Amino acid sequence: MSHGIRTDTHGADGETRKERVNREMMELLNELRVALPGVQFLLAFLLIVPFQETIDRTTDFQRDVYFVALAASAVATALLIAPAAQHRVLFRQHDKEALLHRSSRSAFAGLLALAVAMTAAVLLVLDVLFSRTLAWASAGVLAALLAWWWVAVPFWIRSHDRQDDSEDAGVPA
Repeated sequence: MSHGIRTDTHGADGETRKERVNREMMELLNELRVALPGVQFLLAFLLIVPFQETIDRTTDFQRDVYFVALAASAVATALLIAPAAQHRVLFRQHDKEALLHRSSRSAFAGLLALAVAMTAAVLLVLDVLFSRTLAWASAGVLAALLAWWWVAVPFWIRSHDRQDDSEDAGVPA
């Protein structure tokens, strides 16, 4: 499905729309290859926590934070794997551009869920090992760092970019 847009025209860089979409899809899948091992490792770690001998000494707060970390890491894993799964299921359906847009949104949402999971995991571990005050302070710094580098800076750069990003598959699309 071409959505009424010619796919054989060349852009300023000599790349056809179809070539650009293919390249952007490969770039997105390569980016996900970086994020996936980390989120999968975090999920695996969180899945074994309840089977530790010290689990009976956790507070209600720690169990609540654990739930948030586990749920967010499971959601992040699902969202970050979704582009590859959809790509495989929709292979040769001739709607790669729509797939690219959905995959980009899924990847961004997955990274946001990963940020929540990482922050909650840090909050949990530091609360168990040190103090609630240090845990909240450290988790707050991590959350601010992730919000700054993963969201604020890229969107600020994007909003100040002089290039026409009407054909960009980034978020939000």
